[in-house]
Amino acid sequence: MPNHLIPITGYSPHLQRWFDWMESDHSPEGLSGQLADNVVFRSPVVHTPQEGKPITMAYLTAAGETLGGDTFRYVRAFDCGDKAVLEFECVMDGIQVNGVDMIEWNDAGQIIDFKVMVRPLKAIQTVHAAMGAMLAKMKAGA
Repeated sequence: MPNHLIPITGYSPHLQRWFDWMESDHSPEGLSGQLADNVVFRSPVVHTPQEGKPITMAYLTAAGETLGGDTFRYVRAFDCGDKAVLEFECVMDGIQVNGVDMIEWNDAGQIIDFKVMVRPLKAIQTVHAAMGAMLAKMKAGA
């Protein structure tokens, strides 16, 4: 289990549901249930918003496979009820990655907007290469 620098319990219902999925469920079905059909995913490496549940599922699944290794951990959380900003860090190919997940939920508790921002430049390049490879692998297996 990742060694988060923040507690992963005690948050508003929407954010707590995200943390519960991240820590224990991690199933595609669990993720799908959290996403609105019209969710928009904003990637740090793709310049256009990706619209809809299928493409958002693909990106978040690929991110989990590439960023979500043993070194992934949340280091700060800003919980605003229907919006949250979660700062994370991990190491990919020896590169320290620092980023934020910015999440917004609708009144039904479904994610309607998910933006990922990453720094520094070398980390963006590493994430871009890893995500591209994972998305291609997932597409080939589909």
